[in-house]
Amino acid sequence: MKRTLLRAIALALVLLLAFSSVGFAYEKDEVKRVSCSVYGDGATGRGFCWFTEGKTNADLDLIESARFTGSFDGAKAYAGETTRYRSQYSHQVAVTDLQPGTAYTYRVGDRAAGVWSEACTFVTDDRDDTLSFITIADVQAGSLEDFTHAAETLAGAVETLPGAEFIVNLGDYVNDNTNDEWDWYFEAFKAYNDAYTGVPVAGNHDGNITNKLNTFCFRNTFCLDKTDNRSLEGVYYSFDWGNAHFAVLNTNDMYPMSQAQKNWLRNDMNASAATWKILLMHRSLYSAGKNINKPDTIVMRDVLLPIIDELKIDVVLSGHDHMYLRTDFLKDDARVGVSYVTEAFGGEETTFAVDPDGTVYALPSTAGTKRYAVNEDAIAPILEVAEVAETTRDRGGCFATVEIEGGRLVYKAYLVDDDTREITEIDRFAIKKTASGTPGGRTRDQSFFSSVYSSGVNFIVAIVKMLVSYLKLLAQVVAK
Repeated sequence: MKRTLLRAIALALVLLLAFSSVGFAYEKDEVKRVSCSVYGDGATGRGFCWFTEGKTNADLDLIESARFTGSFDGAKAYAGETTRYRSQYSHQVAVTDLQPGTAYTYRVGDRAAGVWSEACTFVTDDRDDTLSFITIADVQAGSLEDFTHAAETLAGAVETLPGAEFIVNLGDYVNDNTNDEWDWYFEAFKAYNDAYTGVPVAGNHDGNITNKLNTFCFRNTFCLDKTDNRSLEGVYYSFDWGNAHFAVLNTNDMYPMSQAQKNWLRNDMNASAATWKILLMHRSLYSAGKNINKPDTIVMRDVLLPIIDELKIDVVLSGHDHMYLRTDFLKDDARVGVSYVTEAFGGEETTFAVDPDGTVYALPSTAGTKRYAVNEDAIAPILEVAEVAETTRDRGGCFATVEIEGGRLVYKAYLVDDDTREITEIDRFAIKKTASGTPGGRTRDQSFFSSVYSSGVNFIVAIVKMLVSYLKLLAQVVAK
């Protein structure tokens, strides 16, 4: 209750500041595109990024919100790095000495010039076994109007889950990856970027060598732990929060996925003893959108599904295909048998799958206005293993919430009506675990150069398998 009240007060202050400043033109040294991202441990680390039109220093002032009285006197000062990128300057500061369970207020800018952002806030993980978060995907807008409409979806999410501890964006923040689009995104979503920790996932529209040769955009827009990342675009990383471990994949590195990233995923998940293991990624392994039958998706499924089964991932959340789909519990690309129990959770009766030997894959459509129809020709067995597969066209923006209390996890998905802004639950599932996680598995070499040979062999094998699968798919379409 205390955490929810703190967030509500912080969000109200940020909203007041945000809506009083919408529509202005940026000055040369003015701070814009401010983000606070998870960085390693949700209890102790954060990465801060912002942009300026002109060259300035990268300074951060940080103070416990309980001590903040409107002045940053007594705040701890940090300095970071400034990088010239696409005719502007990206500033990043990584902080790893925060206190668990603490609300912080911060500002970013240039100390010498006296140029600062407004006061922003976040709360660190308190390391208990409860957590809650919001997930959105594929804002992918090309105008301030459409970004603002998508931000209203997130407003509905915050209203639904006011105690959310962080916000996951599953990628494709923008459409054409222009400076204007990024400015519009951060303007429309300012209230939430300024009051919450973000978990960014790299989308193919957020900078991709195959998309207009845009490279290094994502890593310059968000301050993330880039250890062992050598991709031209996108970042893969992981973090702990509560009793859950999260791995964030870079599916721009999927032609096919490099051996280095595959080995990193195995090493990362096997090293964790967290009760819950959750995978976040942009491109979807289970979708009935327009992209599911494409060769790159076929390759990705062949590469990742066996690894996810091996690692016993509980939940995979992804985007990319702008429709809603949620599978049953799956292993070996098929349903598994599950037993259920009904218990009270959050004041309502909830049916939990008990210790399922499989993974749930969820695609929470899009928070934006670009929405796809259901692809009835989606590759097998996707439609057969889907519990829900539906379009959100002419309905509203979509978001999902996840709440964890010890060994119980509850996922819910909602639509925010385009016209009335009414919020409607459209889907849910719940899992109950009776045992905590255990680390395991051998350590694999994840260095880039030592895996060049393996990556080359994997590429050839993946292409051959993809061609065989694609020819089978084409044969099915012709037969119909």
